[in-house]
Amino acid sequence: MPLLRPDAQVFEAMLEGWRQQQLSRSLSFSTVDDRLKLVRRFQEHSGEFPWRWVPQHLEEWSTDMRAVRGVALSTVRAYQLAVRSFLAYVCDPLYGWGAECECRFGTYPVQISHDWNSAKHVLDVEGRPQRRALARPELQQLFDAADERVEEIRRQHRKGVLAAFRDAVMLKTAYAFGLRRRELVRLDVHDFGRNPKAAEFGDFGVCYVRFGKASHGSPPKRRSVLTVMPWSVDVLTEWVEDLWPYCRRQGAASLWPSERTEQVNEARVNAVFAQLRETTGLPEELGPHCLRHSYITHLIEDGYDPLFVQQQVGHEHGSTLSVYTSVSSDYKTTVLRAALDKVIEQARSEKGQR
Repeated sequence: MPLLRPDAQVFEAMLEGWRQQQLSRSLSFSTVDDRLKLVRRFQEHSGEFPWRWVPQHLEEWSTDMRAVRGVALSTVRAYQLAVRSFLAYVCDPLYGWGAECECRFGTYPVQISHDWNSAKHVLDVEGRPQRRALARPELQQLFDAADERVEEIRRQHRKGVLAAFRDAVMLKTAYAFGLRRRELVRLDVHDFGRNPKAAEFGDFGVCYVRFGKASHGSPPKRRSVLTVMPWSVDVLTEWVEDLWPYCRRQGAASLWPSERTEQVNEARVNAVFAQLRETTGLPEELGPHCLRHSYITHLIEDGYDPLFVQQQVGHEHGSTLSVYTSVSSDYKTTVLRAALDKVIEQARSEKGQR
């Protein structure tokens, strides 16, 4: 039977086939759904269907995003890659869409996203330059503001003391172990253990991250983060032993229970950080991920081996670690002074031998 709306129906069939192909590669549902939305958005902007797309359609779309809407370069490239991936699927002869389109519409789809009309990926991280690690005084102000928020609610005899205390401990834990937001909110009380080489940390010598960042359709990566900041043990011990039992849900083990759900979500972390950022007067470009940047930077400043720091935060490549690191001028001055002292001492030794 002939299709009532062959162009729209064939396009939807293409999207459904592409969706199934991506899911078979173990890509997350959210990633697949976002890509489908982007391709639909491009189709609406061009006013044509894939078998009539030409490179000018992609170039006009990209120009509109940059010149009119002010979209970031990394976002533009992600949009272009979504279109390229979709066309790579429909242009593959194994799926037969070229023959189908030529039979129905007298033409067939071609790849319109190439290196010469797409944004190139030349840096490991293309985040905004304003986003950086927090200086130690800024970090202290942030944590002090979180503690003061708890005391203020307690003084006013208002509801929310436990939630405010939970939020303060949550941000401190994110910094103390260099965690991403998803890794942080998915923690259970059972995700901590003893480190036999650091018995003084007790039951909080190791943090076992179970929901690390996945890549190429892999399951969440696991890693063990050793405790390096002694104060974090006191913070976690007070929360888990004294307060957590009174706000956890029956049978639930989530380290950060919510008032309505078993655990808080990433949006809660964003909201808490934004509130404290405004209280302390920090730049609005900073977000919760800056705590992870701060963790890496401060460990490097304190003399920890870069390979150890890389394994702590779960970076696959050392080059990524260097992008996250923004050491202070004091640290660089100390390194320079040590290098100069070594050279001078060596010169004096050689002169004495002569």
